Amino acid sequence: MLRVTLRHLPSWIQPVSQINNLSAFKRKNITSSLSSGNPDTLPIIEDFSRRHIGPNEKEISEMLDVVGVESVDELIRKTVPADILDEQDLDVSAPMSELELARRVNKLGTKNKLYRNYIGMGYYDSKVPPPIVRNILENPGWYTSYTPYQAEISQGRMESLINYQTMVSDMTGLPISNASLLDEGTAAAEAMAMCYRNQKKKKDTPVFFIDQSVFPQTLGVVETRAKYLGVKVVVDDYKTFDYSTPGLCGVLFQYPNSDGKIVDYSEYIKAAHDNKALATCATDLLALAMIKPPGEYDFDIAFGSAQRFGVPLGFGGPHAAFFSVKKSLQRSIPGRIIGVTKDADDGLAFRLTLQTREQHIKRNKATSNICTAQALLANMAAMYAVYHGAEGLQSIAEKVHQSTRILAEGARRAGHHIEEGAFFDTLKIKIKSEQAYKDALLNAEIRHINIRKFNEPCTIGISLDETVTSEDLDDLLFVLGAPSVVSCC
Repeated sequence: MLRVTLRHLPSWIQPVSQINNLSAFKRKNITSSLSSGNPDTLPIIEDFSRRHIGPNEKEISEMLDVVGVESVDELIRKTVPADILDEQDLDVSAPMSELELARRVNKLGTKNKLYRNYIGMGYYDSKVPPPIVRNILENPGWYTSYTPYQAEISQGRMESLINYQTMVSDMTGLPISNASLLDEGTAAAEAMAMCYRNQKKKKDTPVFFIDQSVFPQTLGVVETRAKYLGVKVVVDDYKTFDYSTPGLCGVLFQYPNSDGKIVDYSEYIKAAHDNKALATCATDLLALAMIKPPGEYDFDIAFGSAQRFGVPLGFGGPHAAFFSVKKSLQRSIPGRIIGVTKDADDGLAFRLTLQTREQHIKRNKATSNICTAQALLANMAAMYAVYHGAEGLQSIAEKVHQSTRILAEGARRAGHHIEEGAFFDTLKIKIKSEQAYKDALLNAEIRHINIRKFNEPCTIGISLDETVTSEDLDDLLFVLGAPSVVSCC
């Protein structure tokens, strides 16, 4: 028989016999209360406020006495300058209980139109394995944890992050990887800042080149960060840019690019290196299960989003970024690196080996002032890789690519144009006529499908992912006005 004693209970759980104010309960005779009070008024139970706002009326009164004021309003007036204090009551609706609010939010949610998304540009639907949902995503032991400063109580999380780092290094072909960054856009900004620091002693104004086929949101973040570092950003075609430009500190390519093309950048990486600039690459982990890794092209830095490794779209975020570099840059890499060491008993142990955080050193001296991890989402991506294994990841990538090949064949049969060249999961499709383009947009609306519209006449983009079924492909072919070419084996 299991005997539970009070010392085994959490401090916030107390037996009824130890509740000090038990006598404060106001009991009423049920027979007399039936006929008392206003029968038209429903009392509101402030359960949420009582549980989540700490001080009660007695405690508030005691605190006001200590600070020497009569009321909370008087305290606010003495604290907040009069020129910014709004004396008017807020125009808000009547209060709701926690249950009522949940019902209200669910009711509003039913008004959402749930479309299938094939826009791409770094955002792809994925299948989150149920064991990862149950044991990590919905587990407060994983989702409430902060930085694992205390190695002795963080071995499990750090072992998972070691898996993440190893996975990223293996797939990008670069030996040093950190334990995640905020997202792909800010990872690109970090790559630009690394290039700047690597070349900042040059006399010329630092220049950072970005190929025009980089994702637009990535470009926007890099341009904003570069502005305040004094770095000139040049956006152009990688084939025509002058890599001997004075002050060039780095170049950025998307691989595969925003149009879906898989490009061999070897010639241009060498040209950048000849001018002592670093070559950086925004890439896709799932694509790297099939295509040549950045390290084999001699890229110095590779980064991207790990979202499609079992992390939900989440209306655009949050999603963990990955970041890997050559060994020569290991001391400049932003974020945290989990390392392997030995404990006092000579056993295997994990610890934070390198980390860059603004609270550790002065802000102007910090390697990075951007959030340096998305540990929960990085752990989900790591467990997704463990769950599927190398062969499983390659099978998923092959299925995505084959789905894209089927769609490309259907688009061509319908008379639309797709440029020649290698692709993985994304097609840039030039629709054959203005009317066919209007029909495609209308058909997408009918089938509740979101597709990308390029800023070019009659041009759309479609990106596929692991969730696509034969029925989804049939719907996409319908959008394009193409006959079904789908067959399941």
